[in-house]
Amino acid sequence: MRPELLKGHLDTLLLAVLETGPQHGYAVIEALRGGSGGALDLPTGTVYPALHRLERAGLIASDWHSVGGRRRRAYHLTPAGHAALGEQRAVWDQFSAAVTAVLTRRPGPATA
Repeated sequence: MRPELLKGHLDTLLLAVLETGPQHGYAVIEALRGGSGGALDLPTGTVYPALHRLERAGLIASDWHSVGGRRRRAYHLTPAGHAALGEQRAVWDQFSAAVTAVLTRRPGPATA
């Protein structure tokens, strides 16, 4: 998938992945990849800065946990994140319906 197609949608995708519950960064990356059939195979250099930005915005929060002797940061949605995801889903539904309507419309006969 071309990176410019993702622009403006990454935050919403990350919020949607975290809606299922707390996940560490690598699990978020795997969920994006798996949930998109491999189309969203994003590098850590894209995902982690976005997670930090969402945390600064108060849409997600994080906690440190030890897993197998390694410290991992698990991210989860805040109430504000749940609300933002709901709003962004509504915007996406409207946008995608409009784009689909235009892209699937077949031209009719030309009128003079």
